[in-house]
Amino acid sequence: MENPSIREARIATTGPPDYRFVMNIPDLRRPFRLTAALVAVALAAGLLWMAHPHRAAADPQFQEFGAQQQKRKPARTTRKAPPAPEKPRIPPREPFTLAEQDAATVPGIPEARFWGDSAEAFSRALPSARGAWLALSSGGADGAYGAGVLAGMSEAGARPEFSVITGVSTGALFAPFVFAGKKYDENLRNAYTTINATDVFEVGSTPESYLDTWPLKELIAKRVTPELLADIAAEHARGRRLFVMTTNLDAERPVAWNMGAIAAAGGEPALKLFRDVLLAAGSIPGAFPPVLISVEAGGHTFQEMHGDGGMNNQFYVAPQSLLSPLATYQLPATELYVVINTNLAPTFQVTERSTIGIITRGVSIIVKTLTRVMIDQAYSAAKRSNVPFKLATIDSKFDAPSRGAFDTEYMKALFAFGFEQGKAGVAFRSEP
Repeated sequence: MENPSIREARIATTGPPDYRFVMNIPDLRRPFRLTAALVAVALAAGLLWMAHPHRAAADPQFQEFGAQQQKRKPARTTRKAPPAPEKPRIPPREPFTLAEQDAATVPGIPEARFWGDSAEAFSRALPSARGAWLALSSGGADGAYGAGVLAGMSEAGARPEFSVITGVSTGALFAPFVFAGKKYDENLRNAYTTINATDVFEVGSTPESYLDTWPLKELIAKRVTPELLADIAAEHARGRRLFVMTTNLDAERPVAWNMGAIAAAGGEPALKLFRDVLLAAGSIPGAFPPVLISVEAGGHTFQEMHGDGGMNNQFYVAPQSLLSPLATYQLPATELYVVINTNLAPTFQVTERSTIGIITRGVSIIVKTLTRVMIDQAYSAAKRSNVPFKLATIDSKFDAPSRGAFDTEYMKALFAFGFEQGKAGVAFRSEP
């Protein structure tokens, strides 16, 4: 689930909804569970396979990434290496009950978050004033597209002052810079044009994952500054709202974090929580370590486990129950903008006859299909509410090659493509 922004591995497009959701049109309100978990496991397995030492010799695309990883390590010597240390053992988690989970709050910041599938909590968290809404999707390194589109709109003076901005996975990582205003447009550019895979993760398992995201954690700490939080707090005080999505792995439910309320709390604890939420937003279970967040209920302090928000929603407009074709809910927005950091068009490719080749192809099909279903839901809700709908996706005309996870040149080209579309006013269409 990255520069301030910051992202997940490109191969790690995150957990889509349950595919049965597509086949059962009358019940589009049902949360997506099983397939999301299976996809996360499949992605983790694929990433582990990529980390295997024999892959470098077999896959030219992986050789460059392996070379980048080796640059981070000291040169080998002829001396016999000492025995490898045992992996650190992690302590067992503090137990807590379902009742405590339901009552849990972040100490000192009671408005820090709400259940993303709760219609009542969602309605309470919305601003009183109507305005344009913006939903930013998952997509890994392809977040360069959305960042480019929004920077281009700002350059042309055509970017609305969105009253609500939501971000999922990679969208969560650059949403704060869009929310904070034009002065952070350069951060949008840097988020996807100055980094590579070694700035996001390191090959090497942890007790909780196949890959280690300490580079991403450091990058978030560098880019998410007290000044950024102060600017977000100021916009929150004006009535605007910024929601970042994670998945509570204990409850199997989406969580919407009210980042403006967190920023408004101020101080080091708020800064740490803000950064932790962004790290959790792109933490694919099994592939990347989850993030533990301390909460309190009835005097009992314990830690929740959070992972990538894409396991429940590829992008977030409202709880599923409010987007169902059977719902009568009216979106309190003047316009609905949805930015999909993915090319949804089918692409022909002879699938490699290997476990990872089949997994990768299958996940691509699932994510594209279910993202289309979610787009149709959002479009129907907007039409029902008489709210203009505006959708941007990566156009098939963009065909720059990618040499692997977080290829800098690929991301630069994609950012430039999105920037020109946003600047020229041609990025958005009015129908799916």
